Amino acid sequence: MSLTAAMFSGVSGLAAQSTAMAMISDNISNTNTIGYKGTNAIFSTLVTESATDTSYSAGGVLVHPRAQVDQQGLITASDSTTHMAVAGDGFFVVNTVPDPTTTGGNYTYTRAGTFEPDANGLLRNAQGYYLQGWEIDPNGNIPANQSDLAALSPVNITGLTGNAEATSTINLKANLSSDQATFGAGYVSGDMANGTTTPHFVRSFQVYDSMGSAHAITFNFLRTGSGGTPNEWTVEITADTDGDGNEDVLASQIAAFNSDGTLDLAGSTLSNTVTIPWAASLGIDTPQVVTLNFGTDGQSDGFTQFASNSELVSSDVNGALFGAFNSVFINEEGTVIAKFDNGTSKEIYKIPVATFANPNGMRNQDGNSYDETPDSGTFTLREATFGGAGKIISSATEASTVDIAEEFTRMIITQRSYSAAGKIITTADEMLEELIRLKR
Repeated sequence: MSLTAAMFSGVSGLAAQSTAMAMISDNISNTNTIGYKGTNAIFSTLVTESATDTSYSAGGVLVHPRAQVDQQGLITASDSTTHMAVAGDGFFVVNTVPDPTTTGGNYTYTRAGTFEPDANGLLRNAQGYYLQGWEIDPNGNIPANQSDLAALSPVNITGLTGNAEATSTINLKANLSSDQATFGAGYVSGDMANGTTTPHFVRSFQVYDSMGSAHAITFNFLRTGSGGTPNEWTVEITADTDGDGNEDVLASQIAAFNSDGTLDLAGSTLSNTVTIPWAASLGIDTPQVVTLNFGTDGQSDGFTQFASNSELVSSDVNGALFGAFNSVFINEEGTVIAKFDNGTSKEIYKIPVATFANPNGMRNQDGNSYDETPDSGTFTLREATFGGAGKIISSATEASTVDIAEEFTRMIITQRSYSAAGKIITTADEMLEELIRLKR
């Protein structure tokens, strides 16, 4: 009967609008939830039979919740360096337990990047999920099979020990005065080291051995050129290699210059390396080889000989003392970089970004996370910024996509629609009552 069908259609309207109101209430409740994606009510007709020219049977309405998972929330700054947001497509991979390899747990996907270290240093967000990443090996590589969740491990940022970094390069830029008088007496290698001859110019630099100990390496310069080769300087490199307080000669070389003051490598005997044979008493059994850069042949980008005072223009000596863990930095590619108080850094993890063909088809889970479904398609783990994956922004979080003004507008419409559906039922009831009275 059409009146009965109309009543049941009204009932379906009440149910649909009730569900829509539940979605609106959830959206408003999660206005401040990090990474929350609003849910919309999509309505569709319910038809019981085809209408004809002379009859019609009411069907009703169905409601389909649709989470707008692919919407980008506003990226907002955070004071924590381990808070992260994905700008673009993709999700962080998280697990419900600290160590999935031994205790199982479920992998889920989230945009809630409020990750902070727990008591064991594992990054965990406010919902209690542990961030997963690829561990970077000593050679700077990540696992080859990047599609396997088993290749991931919980990201741990504490308990890291810094390493001493031995000096491997010394870049020098200096001017040796062309006005300097030539050394008159015969020079013998080692004279500057033992104090027999006073160098015309001398500079010392701090270098580090493989144990992280600091030592001084000294470059002594003496203008020894005369006659047909006035533009030659002897470079004597010394260091105290055994800790006895005396300088040992590491190398004695000739630096020659062109008439325009630029470096003449062809006429020089400068070596691009120097070997420091540390004594075994220092606990180092391997000589340390240091690469030297005195400049380019015929250029003034290193050693020069101009008519001005002898001076060191600039120097660059790498290496560092042993350092303790200080902080972490996460770049746009998702690389977690540990920084140490000696100025060195180390790449320790790379955070993958999981992408889906249809993220709106994912299933909601507790804690503002999602799981894959047949509708969403299978996940693909990608490096951030590659293959359509978004970039990772550190010291930031993604705000909820809920617009309160829009939700209140929907609430008003839903409330009116609910009242209208209730009016259908009361009106149909009155019509049925009128029909019953016909018999009286």
